[in-house]
Amino acid sequence: MSLADVKKNAQERMNKSIETLRADLAKVRTGRAHTGILDHITVDYYGSPTPLTGVANVTLIDARTIGVQPYEKKMLSTIEKAIRDSDLGLNPSTFGELVRVPTPALTEERRKEMVKLVKSEAEDAKIAVRNIRRDANEQLKKMVKDKTASEDDERRSSDDIQKLTDKFVADIDKMVAEKEKEVLTV
Repeated sequence: MSLADVKKNAQERMNKSIETLRADLAKVRTGRAHTGILDHITVDYYGSPTPLTGVANVTLIDARTIGVQPYEKKMLSTIEKAIRDSDLGLNPSTFGELVRVPTPALTEERRKEMVKLVKSEAEDAKIAVRNIRRDANEQLKKMVKDKTASEDDERRSSDDIQKLTDKFVADIDKMVAEKEKEVLTV
């Protein structure tokens, strides 16, 4: 493994951490309805847990209501129960062949809880990025020890990895600031 491979591997892993954070932040509820908040819900479909999007069409009816149209009519009650039992605090209701999921406006207290959750997710992502930096630096030190790289190369590569880490941490902070603003907007 070369120095460039170590840097490339670290950058790819940091990108994955950012994408994971982006997906986690999409699940955090804001005052508006969006279909992404139902992405992590699974329903029992013939005995196997299946993602909600695999058994129903999820759409926005209006700014505060999500519509869930099952592909099979008999899945209506199962879908409604899965949404109700989720940790989202939503109260779905069935209208004909459609499950309507109204998203209530967030209270100030609930908004602050959401901001805490966003910051917690961000801290987890930062820890992941720092762990990737540590792993990359250990690989560099091992390469110097095995005499496959010089100490100067290791120092330069270590600086590059630190710059990469700083960039990803700044990206995380920017994403969190945007999500925090979105959550606190009434």
